Amino acid sequence: MLQIPENYTEFLYWVKETTEAYWSKDPQSREYSCEEWAQDAKWIPLKDEEIDAVEKKYGVQFMPEHREFLKILHTLDRRQVVTHEPDEEGDEPTSQTFAFFYNWLKDEEEIKSRLEWPYETILQDMLGPNGTWLESWGKRPVADEEKAHILRDWLSKAPRLVPLTSHRFLVSEPHLTDRPVLSVYGSDIIVYGWDMRVYLLNELQEELELTEAVYDEEFEFFFPEACKELADINKAVYENAPGKDIPYWKEMILFWSWAGVALA
Repeated sequence: MLQIPENYTEFLYWVKETTEAYWSKDPQSREYSCEEWAQDAKWIPLKDEEIDAVEKKYGVQFMPEHREFLKILHTLDRRQVVTHEPDEEGDEPTSQTFAFFYNWLKDEEEIKSRLEWPYETILQDMLGPNGTWLESWGKRPVADEEKAHILRDWLSKAPRLVPLTSHRFLVSEPHLTDRPVLSVYGSDIIVYGWDMRVYLLNELQEELELTEAVYDEEFEFFFPEACKELADINKAVYENAPGKDIPYWKEMILFWSWAGVALA
């Protein structure tokens, strides 16, 4: 039976060993499903002094679990490649590259953009068709400038969100018992993992080989399903979620009721 380490540092080294083994498999292996860009990928960790310099540069504070992640994993030695099929016949496929996890020494433009992402995208929802407006903000003003000021003031009081990859962020608040990873796309915000360990298990479940192929008789194909150990972990997390608090962000999560069922 698979044993996922509970000690966080041991867990991170297990993630490193397991994912690098997955990426190094022989491409001819029948079980192999690694994308070509990730073949033989390796993690490149940061040193303590590098992490200190990054915090100073971006004005962020890495929580202990995030700092440990950066010291053991951090990012890969190459960028993720996503190929888009052509829209019209005869066109060539196009490719884009993305950070698998942000490289805090190189991805300056992306990181700066993501640090502003919550404000920029929530503002779009406020001013656009969604008309996002929280009760705690009081009466909705008419002027867009006033709405933007209210949002900026609200974000200045809310725990800082520090980017991990894409639109995933770790809540940076030292006084919180639970520091979750949030998926933030405007006001559409969900808890993607109640801690870094659970988040990484789900974000990297394919690379950690935590899925099992299950055959769907109706549609006649196999689809991946979380293995029992991961399913049990997620079930326990879900059952313990009600009543947990994330200052300020909880109200936004519950704004769209379907996104906050586990918090209610």
